[in-house]
Order: sequence, then structure tokens, then C-alpha cells
Amino acid sequence: MVMANLAVNKRANFDYKVLDRYEAGIVLSGQEVKSIRAGQASLKGSFVTLKGKELYLTNTSIPPYKLATKLEGYNPTQSRKLLLKKSEIKSLIGKMKVQGLTLVPIRLYTKKRLVKLEFSVARGKKEFDKRQDIAKKEAKRKVERRLRTN
Repeated sequence: MVMANLAVNKRANFDYKVLDRYEAGIVLSGQEVKSIRAGQASLKGSFVTLKGKELYLTNTSIPPYKLATKLEGYNPTQSRKLLLKKSEIKSLIGKMKVQGLTLVPIRLYTKKRLVKLEFSVARGKKEFDKRQDIAKKEAKRKVERRLRTN
């Protein structure tokens, strides 16, 4: 099974503490799939919302496919329905009711011929948590540099 990352949300691990990861299918049109496979999609600033008893991927930018014929009326940042089992949706609704938890998209990828979204239940980090993460990364880099030079 070949999986290729098509779009990655680099800020997800920096801004949020990831608790659980989920995989979902996405309802897409043909030109959107072609655009995503061409590497045009962006998860920057996107999030997962709950409307009724369904989950939607909101604010994800998928520009129109350059060779598509029907480009009129296409909105690149429209909400796209996520495909999950009812039991998964119910458990996610319960987790979202807990204060401070949110659903954050992590990456778009292909699984066989399908486009999938990996998203997570996450808690927002405070400013001091981010500073601690940066300090740890810098300390690790310094140690690696010293090991390379010696």
C-alpha cells in the first residue's frame, strides 16, 4: 500500500498537543482530486467543524485544476464533507464537548487510489509550552552539532 503526502499542516504539532489521530475520506469533485494530486492543496489555516451530525473540512484551499473545463462558480475554500462511521462521529462529538479540545487537520494523503485526511483531537498549547518546545529543539540541535564537530 503506497501512501504519499499531498499536503501537510506544519503548524499543527507546534500550535496543538495531539491526543488522538483519525483517518477520514473526503467528498471531492474530479477536478479537486486532480488538483490535490498535482500538489496544489494547502491545509494552512484549515480546521474541522461540526454541522449537525456531520464533520466538514473548512477553509482548506484547493485551487481549480488548470486543465479543467468547468471553472465557473468554483470556490477553492468551500467546506468539504468528511466520511466517517457514525460511531466515530459520536465519539468525536463527545470529545469536542470537553473544554479546550478541537479537531485539527494534519495531512492529506493518498491511500491506494483514494484521497484521505488525517486529523486529530488536540488541545491548544499555551505560549510557555511553545517556548519549551523551541528550547528543547535548540538544545537537541546544539548537541548534534557538537557530536558532528568532535
